[in-house]
Amino acid sequence: MNTSDEDLALAAAGGDGQAFAALLSRVYDRLFALSFRLTGSRAEAEDLTQDICATLPAKLGSFRGQSRLTTWLYRVAVNAAHDRRRRQSTYMKATDGWGDWEIARHEAGREERERLDWLGTAMSALPEELRDTAALVLDDLSHREAGEILGISEGTVSWRMSEVKKRLRALKHREEAE
Repeated sequence: MNTSDEDLALAAAGGDGQAFAALLSRVYDRLFALSFRLTGSRAEAEDLTQDICATLPAKLGSFRGQSRLTTWLYRVAVNAAHDRRRRQSTYMKATDGWGDWEIARHEAGREERERLDWLGTAMSALPEELRDTAALVLDDLSHREAGEILGISEGTVSWRMSEVKKRLRALKHREEAE
Protein backbone atom coordinates (compact mmCIF):
# COMPACT_ATOMS: atom_id res chain seq x y z
CA MET A 1 0.00 0.00 0.00
CA ASN A 2 1.53 3.30 -1.11
CA THR A 3 -0.98 5.50 0.66
CA SER A 4 0.64 8.28 2.69
CA ASP A 5 0.14 8.55 6.44
CA GLU A 6 -1.68 11.81 5.86
CA ASP A 7 -4.12 10.23 3.38
CA LEU A 8 -4.75 7.33 5.77
CA ALA A 9 -5.42 9.79 8.59
CA LEU A 10 -7.90 11.76 6.48
CA ALA A 11 -9.66 8.55 5.43
CA ALA A 12 -9.73 7.32 9.03
CA ALA A 13 -11.17 10.66 10.15
CA GLY A 14 -13.95 10.03 7.64
CA GLY A 15 -14.78 6.72 9.31
CA ASP A 16 -12.70 4.26 7.26
CA GLY A 17 -11.84 1.52 9.78
CA GLN A 18 -9.32 -0.19 7.51
CA ALA A 19 -7.46 3.10 7.03
CA PHE A 20 -7.39 3.58 10.82
CA ALA A 21 -6.00 0.06 11.37
CA ALA A 22 -3.34 0.59 8.69
CA LEU A 23 -2.43 3.99 10.15
CA LEU A 24 -2.17 2.60 13.66
CA SER A 25 0.09 -0.23 12.52
CA ARG A 26 2.41 2.34 10.89
CA VAL A 27 2.68 4.79 13.78
CA TYR A 28 2.26 2.67 16.93
CA ASP A 29 5.94 1.85 17.48
CA ARG A 30 7.04 5.47 16.99
CA LEU A 31 4.27 6.64 19.28
CA PHE A 32 5.31 4.14 21.96
CA ALA A 33 8.99 5.15 21.67
CA LEU A 34 8.09 8.81 22.15
CA SER A 35 5.78 7.93 25.05
CA PHE A 36 8.63 6.02 26.69
CA ARG A 37 10.94 9.02 26.41
CA LEU A 38 8.23 11.31 27.77
CA THR A 39 7.43 9.07 30.75
CA GLY A 40 10.62 7.07 31.36
CA SER A 41 8.58 4.03 32.27
CA ARG A 42 7.62 1.13 30.05
CA ALA A 43 4.34 0.61 31.91
CA GLU A 44 3.49 4.33 31.80
CA ALA A 45 4.43 4.48 28.11
CA GLU A 46 2.15 1.53 27.36
CA ASP A 47 -0.72 3.19 29.23
CA LEU A 48 -0.10 6.54 27.57
CA THR A 49 0.11 4.98 24.11
CA GLN A 50 -3.11 3.06 24.69
CA ASP A 51 -4.84 6.22 25.92
CA ILE A 52 -3.72 8.07 22.80
CA CYS A 53 -4.86 5.25 20.51
CA ALA A 54 -8.25 5.09 22.24
CA THR A 55 -8.87 8.80 21.70
CA LEU A 56 -7.29 8.97 18.27
CA PRO A 57 -10.44 8.23 16.22
CA ALA A 58 -12.16 11.29 17.72
CA LYS A 59 -9.04 13.46 17.50
CA LEU A 60 -8.41 12.65 13.83
CA GLY A 61 -11.27 14.98 12.96
CA SER A 62 -8.99 17.90 13.86
CA PHE A 63 -6.23 16.71 11.48
CA ARG A 64 -6.46 18.83 8.33
CA GLY A 65 -3.52 17.43 6.41
CA GLN A 66 -1.73 20.78 6.36
CA SER A 67 1.29 19.37 8.19
CA ARG A 68 2.90 15.96 8.38
CA LEU A 69 0.87 13.48 10.38
CA THR A 70 3.81 12.77 12.69
CA THR A 71 4.03 16.45 13.62
CA TRP A 72 0.34 16.49 14.52
CA LEU A 73 0.49 13.09 16.24
CA TYR A 74 3.52 14.01 18.35
CA ARG A 75 1.67 17.14 19.50
CA VAL A 76 -1.23 14.88 20.55
CA ALA A 77 1.25 12.67 22.45
CA VAL A 78 2.96 15.58 24.22
CA ASN A 79 -0.44 17.00 25.23
CA ALA A 80 -1.56 13.59 26.49
CA ALA A 81 1.67 13.26 28.52
CA HIS A 82 1.09 16.72 30.04
CA ASP A 83 -2.49 15.79 30.93
CA ARG A 84 -1.32 12.53 32.50
CA ARG A 85 1.35 14.34 34.56
CA ARG A 86 -1.22 16.84 35.79
CA ARG A 87 -3.61 14.05 36.82
CA GLN A 88 -0.82 12.17 38.57
CA SER A 89 0.42 15.25 40.40
CA THR A 90 -3.10 15.76 41.71
CA TYR A 91 -2.94 12.35 43.35
CA MET A 92 0.74 12.24 44.26
CA LYS A 93 2.70 15.32 45.16
CA ALA A 94 6.00 13.50 45.47
CA THR A 95 7.09 10.55 43.38
CA ASP A 96 10.36 8.81 43.42
CA GLY A 97 11.03 9.16 39.85
CA TRP A 98 10.80 9.41 36.24
CA GLY A 99 11.88 5.99 35.30
CA ASP A 100 11.00 2.37 35.35
CA TRP A 101 14.56 1.50 34.46
CA GLU A 102 14.52 -1.93 36.13
CA ILE A 103 12.96 -3.46 33.02
CA ALA A 104 15.63 -1.96 30.80
CA ARG A 105 18.25 -3.08 33.31
CA HIS A 106 17.40 -6.73 32.58
CA GLU A 107 17.26 -6.25 28.82
CA ALA A 108 20.55 -4.45 28.27
CA GLY A 109 24.22 -5.08 28.87
CA ARG A 110 26.08 -3.55 31.81
CA GLU A 111 27.36 -0.51 29.93
CA GLU A 112 23.95 0.11 28.39
CA ARG A 113 22.31 -0.31 31.84
CA GLU A 114 24.63 2.29 33.31
CA ARG A 115 23.85 4.69 30.46
CA LEU A 116 20.09 4.15 30.87
CA ASP A 117 20.32 4.60 34.63
CA TRP A 118 22.25 7.82 34.20
CA LEU A 119 19.91 9.09 31.47
CA GLY A 120 16.83 8.27 33.55
CA THR A 121 18.23 10.14 36.52
CA ALA A 122 19.35 13.04 34.38
CA MET A 123 16.01 13.33 32.56
CA SER A 124 14.10 13.26 35.84
CA ALA A 125 16.13 16.26 36.98
CA LEU A 126 15.06 18.35 33.98
CA PRO A 127 12.03 20.63 34.07
CA GLU A 128 9.05 19.32 32.09
CA GLU A 129 9.52 21.66 29.11
CA LEU A 130 13.20 20.68 28.70
CA ARG A 131 12.37 16.97 29.08
CA ASP A 132 9.64 17.16 26.42
CA THR A 133 11.90 19.05 24.04
CA ALA A 134 14.75 16.57 24.53
CA ALA A 135 12.39 13.62 24.01
CA LEU A 136 11.31 14.98 20.63
CA VAL A 137 14.82 15.85 19.46
CA LEU A 138 16.04 12.41 20.60
CA ASP A 139 13.38 11.03 18.26
CA ASP A 140 15.42 12.55 15.40
CA LEU A 141 13.04 15.42 14.80
CA SER A 142 14.55 18.65 13.57
CA HIS A 143 14.40 21.68 15.82
CA ARG A 144 11.82 23.16 13.44
CA GLU A 145 9.62 20.04 13.69
CA ALA A 146 9.94 19.89 17.47
CA GLY A 147 9.01 23.58 17.63
CA GLU A 148 5.88 22.95 15.56
CA ILE A 149 4.83 20.14 17.87
CA LEU A 150 5.49 22.13 21.05
CA GLY A 151 4.09 25.38 19.68
CA ILE A 152 7.37 27.25 20.12
CA SER A 153 9.94 28.73 17.76
CA GLU A 154 12.84 26.79 16.33
CA GLY A 155 15.16 29.16 18.21
CA THR A 156 13.49 28.28 21.50
CA VAL A 157 14.00 24.57 20.77
CA SER A 158 17.66 25.27 20.07
CA TRP A 159 17.98 27.22 23.31
CA ARG A 160 16.25 24.45 25.27
CA MET A 161 18.55 21.81 23.79
CA SER A 162 21.54 23.96 24.66
CA GLU A 163 20.18 24.19 28.20
CA VAL A 164 19.64 20.40 28.32
CA LYS A 165 23.23 19.78 27.22
CA LYS A 166 24.55 22.32 29.73
CA ARG A 167 22.60 20.71 32.59
CA LEU A 168 23.61 17.19 31.60
CA ARG A 169 27.28 18.21 31.37
CA ALA A 170 27.08 19.84 34.80
CA LEU A 171 25.49 16.72 36.26
CA LYS A 172 28.17 14.52 34.70
CA HIS A 173 30.96 16.77 36.06
CA ARG A 174 29.44 16.71 39.55
CA GLU A 175 29.28 12.93 39.46
CA GLU A 176 32.86 12.61 38.25
CA ALA A 177 34.05 14.95 41.00
CA GLU A 178 32.44 12.79 43.68
